[in-house]
Amino acid sequence: QVQLVESGGGLVQPGGSLRLSCAASGSIVRLNDMGWYRQVPGKERELVATITSVGSTKYADSVKGRFTCSRDNAKKMVYLQMNSLKPEDTAVYYCNADVKPVGKGYVEVWGQGTLVTVSS
Repeated sequence: QVQLVESGGGLVQPGGSLRLSCAASGSIVRLNDMGWYRQVPGKERELVATITSVGSTKYADSVKGRFTCSRDNAKKMVYLQMNSLKPEDTAVYYCNADVKPVGKGYVEVWGQGTLVTVSS
């Protein structure tokens, strides 16, 4: 069974920084696109950033220039460096990946989410 586990969320003041990490585990043959989404109560989950297996990135307009998505393929990790945080960045952040498990076709996997709160 493939799992994604996020870490690094917490409370930070406006203008501060946080780094989220996501570790993939299980019987994985290949990790394709990975990324981060976020959701606030009452709203749909929205894309924050994605990264391909070769490192090409895409960002939501609201986070461009402030957030950086990166990955370490050898460690099966994806990261989200968040700088200049704003109160509107407050959300539960979810890790996402397209994964090929052993003996199966590609599946989309989600982490359990980590809460980021930006407040003074």
